[in-house]
Amino acid sequence: MTTSVVHCPALFLTAPASNQGKTTITAALARYFTNQGKVVRVFKTGPDYLDPQILAQASKQPVEQLDIWMAGEDYCQDKLYQAAKVADLILVEGAMGMFDGEPSSADLAARFGLPMAIVMDVKGMAQTAAAVATGLANFRDDVQVAGLIANRCGSERHAELIRDALPASLPLLATLKRDEEITLPERHLGLVQADEVKDELEVRFEAAVEWLKETQDTGLLELPSAVPFSPASQVDAEQTIEQNLLGKTIAIAKDAAFSFIYDANLIALKSLGANLVFFSPLKDQTLPEADALWLPGGYPELHTKALSENSSMRQAIKDFYQTGKGILAECGGMLYSLDDLTDLEDKCYPMVGILSGQGAMRGKRGCQGMQTAVIPQGEIRGHAHHRSRSANTPDPVGYGRRQRHPAPGEAIYQQKGLTASYLHLFFPSNLDVTAKIFLGKGN
Repeated sequence: MTTSVVHCPALFLTAPASNQGKTTITAALARYFTNQGKVVRVFKTGPDYLDPQILAQASKQPVEQLDIWMAGEDYCQDKLYQAAKVADLILVEGAMGMFDGEPSSADLAARFGLPMAIVMDVKGMAQTAAAVATGLANFRDDVQVAGLIANRCGSERHAELIRDALPASLPLLATLKRDEEITLPERHLGLVQADEVKDELEVRFEAAVEWLKETQDTGLLELPSAVPFSPASQVDAEQTIEQNLLGKTIAIAKDAAFSFIYDANLIALKSLGANLVFFSPLKDQTLPEADALWLPGGYPELHTKALSENSSMRQAIKDFYQTGKGILAECGGMLYSLDDLTDLEDKCYPMVGILSGQGAMRGKRGCQGMQTAVIPQGEIRGHAHHRSRSANTPDPVGYGRRQRHPAPGEAIYQQKGLTASYLHLFFPSNLDVTAKIFLGKGN
């Protein structure tokens, strides 16, 4: 049987390290081509909630994660294929450095034949930037590098020194001047959530488009070469999913305090047959009618007073807990479920109190990394990223299994229908376990 191959221009933006400007440039490119009437589909590698919010607004299209470890090759292949069928351009933003992680950005690009553009902050170097880029481009022979994007380039003379030092096989795609007006706003866990600065982002996106146009090297402003995308070899997953949540309504906390929600997780819940409703622990007084509850991660530490003062919502969640129905509380959602939370100003406020213990922020120190949640219902993959600690919590039912380290990962708690942990779960990695968590089975 022949498979249907779709060709679509694609570019994977990578870097030698974090904080080189990947998200800013990816967002600028997405808006540049969107303004030209192109359909731009953007993907983000690895576990990330904040960058996709920014990139979705820039491209005016949904943004999902691509991660071979979290979701598998077939999942990633299908996402790229489905995007290629509707898009004029696919952009993928990498995580950390080009070869960091297992699998790395380079592994993902090599697996799907995506050409990579190296984004580098060249402030304080010239020919050395060319040397580093050349080393990255030649480090592996299964990775195709389209060229270098020199970010924060001081002048045309600066650009010329870099350009002349690059080999012919590695063109300078763009030289982007230093411009703080297009820098994206940040806070302690990364970029500020898009919904909080929506209007400001629009100004920055349009300024970034003009920023791109000022480059003397215009390779980045042309559509990249088309890449062939084929469907995954696995039979269409939608035909084999058992709708174990059919007819069930899941109430999801979503507001400025709770917003770390993968679009892929929402799609997964719908594929299981669930009906999704949203509510705000900050503003709503009661819960919507529901069969299960999801308290995702976010920034409850920035809204401790308002969350605490909404006593009617806290009581509503307590009452829901007593029914034994399924509740998933992840990271910030887990902090909200504890007895109290001490915020960044060292002020302590009562929280919901369905899980014994205290939460407290701890400045710049934190925990992050990929882990598999090992619980009675089975195993499901996810990640941890937090700068808080919890104390006086119950005995856990299991721990996260770290990707590359033998020490136990995050503790996982279960009682009545509640599953709580610092882990952010990626539902598509195990739909059966996802359904059991929300059904409250095995707790």
